[in-house]
Amino acid sequence: MCFVVIVVPGPSVLFVIGRALAHGRRTALATVLGNLVGCCALVIVVALGLGPVVQSSTAVFTTVKLAGSAYLVCLGVQAIRHRNRLRADMTATKVQPRGDVRTVLDGVLVGATNPKGLVFFAAVLPQFVDHGTGSATLQMMILGLIPATIGLVCDTSWALGASAARSWFAGSDRRLAMISSAGGTALIGLGLIVAATRH
Repeated sequence: MCFVVIVVPGPSVLFVIGRALAHGRRTALATVLGNLVGCCALVIVVALGLGPVVQSSTAVFTTVKLAGSAYLVCLGVQAIRHRNRLRADMTATKVQPRGDVRTVLDGVLVGATNPKGLVFFAAVLPQFVDHGTGSATLQMMILGLIPATIGLVCDTSWALGASAARSWFAGSDRRLAMISSAGGTALIGLGLIVAATRH
């Protein structure tokens, strides 16, 4: 069940692909790490009992959803605005790598505000908790490692594949601008889709 839900591209996967196309493998893999941390944060929230509250409260769910949506749209607009700087960014990256901490934090924010992940953890994982065999919180955290691990493998595969495709475009400034614009457009579209997600 986890694999089927995770392999279908959602906010985190599309964000990783967009970052891979715009900035390359290193940034994409740092984003994957951030997504993993954000995913674990969601598991902890659900395990501590806040997941059901978010799931049952339209206001809280909407706040989380819109925060993630706004952030994706903002990143998409930035990618389009700076599409002609991608060649300079690639050259600078060879001399001085992009800030990995900031990239990881970007991934954490997208992963932690992923409505699909939140709903999945809050609605599906609790069904596998056996209340007669110990701490439900501990069981939830252990169960959460399953989708987190599958997500890590899946997101890494997407990141490597997308960054390999990016290298094909690297020979042309026009292609690079197209990549940045396409990635930005995808992020904006994704943000709007997330905003339209029903409770």
